[in-house]
Amino acid sequence: MSKAQSVSPEGEAFPLPGDEEYGPEYERLEQLVEGARAQGQEIVVVMGVGFVGAVMAAIVADTTDDDGKPTKFVIGCQRPSTRSYWKIPLLSRGESPVKAEDPQVDVLIERCVKQQKNLVATYNSDCLKLADCVVVDVQCDYTKHDLGNMRTGQAEMAALEATLKTIGQKMRPECLVLIETTVAPGTTEFVGWPILKKAFAHRGIDSEPLLAHSFERVMPGREYVSSIRDMWRVCSGCDAEARARVEEFLTGVLNTEDYPLTIMDRPIESETTKIIENSFRATTLAFLNEWSLFAERNGVDLIKVVQAIKMRPTHSNMIFPGPGIGGYCLPKDGGLGYWAYKHLLGFEDGDNVFKLTPTAIDINDTRSLHVAELVRDALRNMGRYIAGADVLLCGASYRQDVGDTRYSGSEMVVRKLTEMGAEMRVHDPYVAHWYELEEQDTYPAPGHSWSRFFRNQEHLKDLRIEPDLEKALGGAEALILAVPHAPYLELDPDDVVRWAGGPMAVIDCFGILDDEKIRRYFELGCEVKALGRGHVSRLKKEVLKLER
Repeated sequence: MSKAQSVSPEGEAFPLPGDEEYGPEYERLEQLVEGARAQGQEIVVVMGVGFVGAVMAAIVADTTDDDGKPTKFVIGCQRPSTRSYWKIPLLSRGESPVKAEDPQVDVLIERCVKQQKNLVATYNSDCLKLADCVVVDVQCDYTKHDLGNMRTGQAEMAALEATLKTIGQKMRPECLVLIETTVAPGTTEFVGWPILKKAFAHRGIDSEPLLAHSFERVMPGREYVSSIRDMWRVCSGCDAEARARVEEFLTGVLNTEDYPLTIMDRPIESETTKIIENSFRATTLAFLNEWSLFAERNGVDLIKVVQAIKMRPTHSNMIFPGPGIGGYCLPKDGGLGYWAYKHLLGFEDGDNVFKLTPTAIDINDTRSLHVAELVRDALRNMGRYIAGADVLLCGASYRQDVGDTRYSGSEMVVRKLTEMGAEMRVHDPYVAHWYELEEQDTYPAPGHSWSRFFRNQEHLKDLRIEPDLEKALGGAEALILAVPHAPYLELDPDDVVRWAGGPMAVIDCFGILDDEKIRRYFELGCEVKALGRGHVSRLKKEVLKLER
């Protein structure tokens, strides 16, 4: 009987380890740790080597003393499931298990694994017995059961709880456990700490477990490493000793000289900081969505309005919302806070207290559906129908110049247009595989795909990213500029129409087109619609008047 396998995104298959391999694997780790301790290195285990954990592990391993010698020996641990095990052999040979636009990621991981030899990867959780510090980077997601109704969702804490139980069973009493995952407020004190204390009691350990929380602010893109190492951190511990230990650990690993630590009294304060930080951002974007619709219907260009407001220094970070709010944090973090208030902290008036946060998330989750309406209306103005139309979406990721597709607004656009009968194509210079579509039966988990909210989704598993934009445009009847990737900003309307083979509907979701290009598309016989840009109709009238 053949062994179960874990297949990497690039298609490389790795057989899962058998029971007989665990013993020799632990002996290997013991020998490595013995050598590291002889060199005075602290042993750090990072649980979860995904989007945050892999790079965090490398940053910790790259920590040096004044003489340039590594001070940490890091073990990246990932459970050996068919879905995730492939990360271990990749990391073991010095390859990043996460794809990033930041060239430092690959360089950093290769240096720590191959040159410094102080970063290793394993599937054997017995490595926890060797750790001085454990960093927990296991996802805590928020599942929404109804599209546009965050209130019915729930926090997915099973993986985190299981990990903490394993840690409690195997950690040394003096080991520091640092939860780096974004969690529902109260998780560290009221879920994690009791789990560890119960495990200690079962083991006959009299001391209190050392548990702390410090959330990450990771940003995909070319500043990936810097967003972890050179970024302001907030931290706290369940008691004074844990607070002191986490402060010492983070000060040694991160650039706290230029980006000082903020130390909170309790973990629930640290946890709440992350939730409010992202909820604030999500709420401001939802607010601008309201005015985007106002602008469309009243001849106002919201892009120019936002640019004018940003001239005021106090409002310089205002951004246009685009076709929905994506990425891993903003679509869910407010939900974690709402859920915690009701279900973890036990208050019954959650629906009365939380009004703005749920509404903002609901608005952001459904904003992309309006893009589908604009495509339909633009085609209708050209005497065409959305059903059966060949539609090209440019930009699968959730933000410009990155390849991260998690909770991308573009995904919702594709799904809604597919439900309406459109034939979809996709181009994105930064994305090779759109796993939310290709593996929608199992990704991010069985039954959790956005496909569950739409009809006619089955064949999207066969949709592939077309790398050649000219080829992707051939015969297209509609073009959606969904993300302001650098190559799209330079697109010439004459080239677009020539490659498409004739006039088409053009939908600008992010202020990608300036007025000159919009006019040119109209001159070429195209129809143009744009999120928040009501002045487009005025430009059309000007062009038609000149043509008469």
